[in-house]
Amino acid sequence: MTTTTRRKVGIASAIVGAASAGVAAAALAKRYAVGRIRLRPDPEADEPFGELRGRERTLITSDEVALHIEIDGPEDAPVTIVFCHGYTHTLDSWHYQRRDLREDYRILLWDQRSHGLSQRGGEQDSSIERLGEDLYEVLETFVQGPCVLVGHSMGGMTIMALADSHPELFGDRIRGVALIATSAGKLAEITLGLPALVAKGLHKVAPATVSVLGRGGSLVDKTRHVGNDVAFLVLRHFGFGDSKNVSPTVVDFVESMIRSTPTEVIADFYPALMNHDKLSALGVLDGVPTAIMVGEKDWLTPPEHSRAIAAALPKAQLTEVPETSHLIQLERPGVVNEALRDLVKRVEL
Repeated sequence: MTTTTRRKVGIASAIVGAASAGVAAAALAKRYAVGRIRLRPDPEADEPFGELRGRERTLITSDEVALHIEIDGPEDAPVTIVFCHGYTHTLDSWHYQRRDLREDYRILLWDQRSHGLSQRGGEQDSSIERLGEDLYEVLETFVQGPCVLVGHSMGGMTIMALADSHPELFGDRIRGVALIATSAGKLAEITLGLPALVAKGLHKVAPATVSVLGRGGSLVDKTRHVGNDVAFLVLRHFGFGDSKNVSPTVVDFVESMIRSTPTEVIADFYPALMNHDKLSALGVLDGVPTAIMVGEKDWLTPPEHSRAIAAALPKAQLTEVPETSHLIQLERPGVVNEALRDLVKRVEL
């Protein structure tokens, strides 16, 4: 080997060694940061997330998809509260609401199609309109009396789709609505907390990127099988407004729900979320008591989206919760539960 060749090999080895050392150092730093977070006192450490269960039911929809449903609380309660969860979540995302409200109210929770324990639907049926029809069939089968609908994020959009297709239900059957951290449209214009030019570029490449990931979903899912420090830190920072004080157990719980959602499902529903536009359907809700809630630091469905909904519903009550992000029902359960109790009281009068 010549002197020149040995020099090139030495330089290359040094570069590879430095890069490897950098990656190792970054991994160690992340592990150290997560380790320090987990060592802090965690009041939610013993909270049984994902373990609360109700009376399980199954609904076969008109397009033959099996939906998982759970009913909790007294069957003779005058009002049923129906909870519709968000994108990549499951019915367990309503843990605190189920825990604190089921003693007093009949509660129905369901996994939206392709999420949680519900059956996978096809790509062609991964639409907000189909979710609205699913909700209609759930109500027709399991809710005979008056009810209040509660939707978080995509769940709020599901309620809007129901209002668009079955406006006759609102007023007599559906006595109240809570729209939590959701949007009536224009999600493709949100900045995600990034500079405008960066966000615009991201929106341009996102559809193609998500589509590619969806086509290789099974392979991608293998790399998502076990939670990692990066996912924990990213979710902690972006999912919660008060990230420094949020319970690590809550972060882990949400991360496990997201991780359990197949990549193909994430890809299938992404276009539906970006193309969602139900502003014209909101007038249907003006005839029933409506509560609108959003976190002040919500980057996914920003406060201006909830303000737009409130502007279309002059009688609605809008609450913007300080130091809170998109996962408001898990980050500020007391505030959400109090608002829901107040809404039900307004309905029962």
